[in-house]
Amino acid sequence: MLIFAHRGASKALPENTVDAFKLAFEEDADGIEFDTFQHPEGIIVFHDKTLNRTTNGRGFLLSTPLSELRQLDAGLGTRIPTLVETLATVPKGKWCNIEIKQLTDADSWVSEVRHTVASSGIEVEKLLISSFNHHWLKQIRELWPEVKIGALSASYSLQPCYDAHMLRAYSMHIALDVASPEYVQQALAEGFDVFVFTVDEIEDMQRLAAYGVTGIFTNVPDIARSIFK
Repeated sequence: MLIFAHRGASKALPENTVDAFKLAFEEDADGIEFDTFQHPEGIIVFHDKTLNRTTNGRGFLLSTPLSELRQLDAGLGTRIPTLVETLATVPKGKWCNIEIKQLTDADSWVSEVRHTVASSGIEVEKLLISSFNHHWLKQIRELWPEVKIGALSASYSLQPCYDAHMLRAYSMHIALDVASPEYVQQALAEGFDVFVFTVDEIEDMQRLAAYGVTGIFTNVPDIARSIFK
């Protein structure tokens, strides 16, 4: 079972920061998951629309110049990273999952991500692109046919695999609350890898492993690795 560090090793260090990503790999995570906004000055790794929760700044991320964002404290003296800085933390052979929180222009987004991935040496085969906004994923699928798409969902749909089929997705990323054995088995049977978020309790990790899920997103990759060595 693959272990993805959710926003890095975010239980121990500030979420979506270079330090959290580095620690995740030190703790032997198979990959990292992180959130992105298409800022006018380049893709930024951040979760919220506003700066208030995780930094010492105030206001909206997208309306703040990059030069100002770079001065903010994202926790314990860390900084808000760019996509370039984030991908630079990924060792050879490891996975990364880019979750899209905001997208303005799919063409420029794909161009920037493809260039950054190639420059950083990330293996495209171990790159996942996910979002709750399936319209964005559809655009990316059309522009980047070979990339792996992860269809995110936090609800138990009447047709669980419908969107994943429409997107020609590689995987389904589902919330812990709806990860029943029936749901997981149906998705696997229909040809999708299954990843579950956000899984921090040992009992849940063991239960999901018994269901046969492909991987989990967790804030505590060290604990997950101690269970799945």
